[in-house]
Amino acid sequence: MKQVLKITLNLFFLFSLIVPSYSEEKKEDINEHSLNFYTGMFDYSDNGQKAALFGFQHENENLVRESFLGTISPVTGFMFTENNAAYGYTGIQAFYNLGQLNFTPSFTPGIYSQGDGKDLGHAIEFKTELQFSLDVFSNSELGFSYNHISNASLGEKNPGANSYMFNFVKQF
Repeated sequence: MKQVLKITLNLFFLFSLIVPSYSEEKKEDINEHSLNFYTGMFDYSDNGQKAALFGFQHENENLVRESFLGTISPVTGFMFTENNAAYGYTGIQAFYNLGQLNFTPSFTPGIYSQGDGKDLGHAIEFKTELQFSLDVFSNSELGFSYNHISNASLGEKNPGANSYMFNFVKQF
């Protein structure tokens, strides 16, 4: 987990240096809220535990801030798998606009419930995620994301889970 966290922080830093942040004109165009609906495969790399997942995530655009990491905002979400595992989370994401392509890395601690799914070793888990999306419709994006969930060795075991998702983001 330490290595994943270091890589994520390095990516935040790298992109804050090379990607310009929102201009004042762009800030006026930001809508108040966005919802990210996604579906994909939870723990796709573990043949015995992989499961379909579904989820949603909310971002309040009124809380967007400029920082040395770029444009950041809080996010809150919930996902569940076909095996009744569930993960509720809240954390922070950065937003980098690369023309039509948007890059959105995030870090979100949360609470995990195993249900009939994979035992991740602890109720407290940490999700690091990379999302790429395209502005394809007015106030809407289609994207792809990859995440890793781990308990950072809080539990006796820390198997982690790697997931990929297809995203639909709608600004309101």
